[in-house]
Amino acid sequence: MVLMAVCMVILPLMDAIAKYMATFEAMSPGQVTFYRFFFQLVCTLPLLFVLGGSVLRAKRPWMNLLRGALHAAASLMFFVAVKYMPLADVFAIYFVEPFMLTMMSALFLGEKVGWRRWLAIVVGFGGAMIVIQPSWAIFGWTALLPVACAFLFTLYLFLNRAIGEADSPLTMQTIAGVGGTLLMGAALVAGTAAGAEEFEMSLPASWLGLVLLVLLGSISGYMHLLVVKAFRMAPISLLAPFQYFEIISATVLGYALFGDFPTPSKWVGILIIVASGLFIIWRERVRARRAA
Repeated sequence: MVLMAVCMVILPLMDAIAKYMATFEAMSPGQVTFYRFFFQLVCTLPLLFVLGGSVLRAKRPWMNLLRGALHAAASLMFFVAVKYMPLADVFAIYFVEPFMLTMMSALFLGEKVGWRRWLAIVVGFGGAMIVIQPSWAIFGWTALLPVACAFLFTLYLFLNRAIGEADSPLTMQTIAGVGGTLLMGAALVAGTAAGAEEFEMSLPASWLGLVLLVLLGSISGYMHLLVVKAFRMAPISLLAPFQYFEIISATVLGYALFGDFPTPSKWVGILIIVASGLFIIWRERVRARRAA
């Protein structure tokens, strides 16, 4: 629980760096996403040298590469969103992800979802609409990018469930880093050729920018590695509520670094989303106890 809480407080720093690079270093979100996965891969190399090359012998390499590609696409959506929108708003909208995961579990895995949880899903999406509405008026279609990010990350979580414990967390993280780097490298080449602004290739404008990109990859690699480890040490229903710590951290970072702070109406939406998500997690615990 402590491990999960620490990771959730630190992870929004990664998105703050992405926003800083887009705002002050004029770096495209596509380029930032590429560096995120590239330096994530570089930063895990010391562990690979210590543990030996056997780590790269994955039992399900293609599934892990696909995980990396989905994670990269989700990260790109998120980084484009934070370029234009306040961090807390993006996180609040993104947290429709637990509702999507519950819906997909019911539709595709045949898991039983009672009327209470369906009601919580509807209420949670209503909270997201409260946050999206003013953002839509200001940012247009960009306000829906966190929803697309949440959907892609839900698919990523589905693959995690499909892979199970076939590979170690370091193996999964390393090969996913390869998949993300390859996808974003191809996207940068294609986007630059097409003249897409969000995929312009560039180098860091300063040494600070380079240091921040290395830090971005380090946070991504090691924090997600610890999150995978945490979920192997404790039940999902116990750890899932800690994800909402990210909204607190994102709000503090957004205000401290960029002067952004959610309006009262957005706080209402955020509270509805969090309350609905916590209710779904609580119902999962109740079902698990009854089954036991």
